[in-house]
Formats: sequence, C-alpha cells, structure tokens
Amino acid sequence: MRTSRPVSAVLGLLLTVTAVLLGTSEAQAAGDNYVALGDSYSSGVGAGSYDSASGSCKRSTKAYPVLWKNANAPASFNFTACSGAKTTDVINNQLGPLNSATTLVSISIGGNDAGFSDAMTTCVLQGTTACVNRINEAKAYINNTLPGRLDTVYSAIRSRAPSAHVVVLGYPRFYKIDGSCIVGLSETSRVAINSAADLLSDVTAKKVADHGFTYGDVRGTFTGHEICSGDAWLHSVNWLNIGESYHPTASGQSGGYYPVLEARH
Repeated sequence: MRTSRPVSAVLGLLLTVTAVLLGTSEAQAAGDNYVALGDSYSSGVGAGSYDSASGSCKRSTKAYPVLWKNANAPASFNFTACSGAKTTDVINNQLGPLNSATTLVSISIGGNDAGFSDAMTTCVLQGTTACVNRINEAKAYINNTLPGRLDTVYSAIRSRAPSAHVVVLGYPRFYKIDGSCIVGLSETSRVAINSAADLLSDVTAKKVADHGFTYGDVRGTFTGHEICSGDAWLHSVNWLNIGESYHPTASGQSGGYYPVLEARH
C-alpha cells in the first residue's frame, strides 16, 4: 500500500509530460509557414484537377504540396511551383512568399535546366542512337553546369528564408528495365534515360548536402511503379496530352512524393 501513492504520482507526471509534448508537437505543426516552389513535378502536372487560377503553371489540388497542406494544416501555405520552371524561373518568379517567418520550403528543380523534356522527345521520335546521344548531352550538362545553377537557387532560398527547413525532392527513374512494355523505346534507350535520372539525383543530393538542406529521394517510393512495371505511377507518352507525358499521376504524387516530404519534414 505504501508504494501505490508514489506509483500513482509517477504515472500522473508521465501523463502530464506526454500531454505537454504532444501539445507542443501539434502546435509546431500547426505553426508551419510553408512555401512550395519548383517545376511541374511539384506543381502536379499529370495529376489532373488543376487550379484554373494557376493558368499554364498547372497547379494541381492532387500535387504533393497540397496533400501535405491538407494533412498538416500549416499556419500559412503559398504554392508558387510552375510547370516548365527552370532554376532562373524560381529565382525570378517564385520566391516572393519567402521571408524570415518561413519554416518549411519544398522544391523540385533541375530537370528542365538539363533539357529532359527535349531529351525525351528526341528519344520518342528519333530512335536509339539519337536518344543516347541526346541523353549524353544532358548528362554533360548535369555534371558541368547544373551544380552552379543549383548553388544559385539554393542560396537565394536560404537568403530569403534563413530559418526554413528546406526539402529538395528528386525525380524518379522512368522505366522498369526488362519490364512489361513490348513496344516503344528500345531497352538501350530506357537504360540511358534511367542513368541520366540517377545522375541528376546524385548531383542534386550533393548540392543539397552542401547547403545543409534535406534531400528527398523518390526513387525508392517509385520502385515497382515505373513505366513498364504494370502498375505505373508515371504517364508514358500521351499523344492526346503531350504535356503530361513522363509526369507523375495522382497516385505518383500521393504514393511517390507526399510520403517522402512527410518523412523528411
């Protein structure tokens, strides 16, 4: 009987501390000021349900930034990601909402700088040799020029949002090799495209680390959901809506991108 009161007191203290900690965690989540920057992979091209007010930027209500906002109810949310954006577009057009109160920034950028859209068009229309040559050009750009471009945009983000946690989301591999596709690009072209995606991820990850940001590698979540996998979360060539080709579907946004941002926030 003598031990019951101390045990009760300890249990009461633990419950009180737990409640305080949970309350603090919830308050921090609710207090986030979140700004979502980037290109079409962040704006949600390919996911449908576009906000008409976003015009050609094609910001989707099914894009991972909106999914995170809906799940976490931040204090403020600004969505400036835009289809087709390069690093210079982010600097010139997207950084307006950033300030000293910003606590979370997400961004995917670099694919358009490296010319991935043009490379994929070449691969689809001009055959294996032209595809491999164009992919090699993209890889040379990724190695030699893109690092400096990423440095510039990351520095601009940090300058405007000095206290923000910055999560840089990467790009998936596009193809499952030896997969279910029986027509379309050659396996040689698919391997070359995947190798460029891997290089882009590796170069981006290094620059992210250099700036003290957090890298969100989506290749893992998209594994088993590439084109030719039989359960693709990426559009293949869509001749009726060419702009959605090689972009994540709504499932790619919710299953491939959103969990990576959530886990790294």
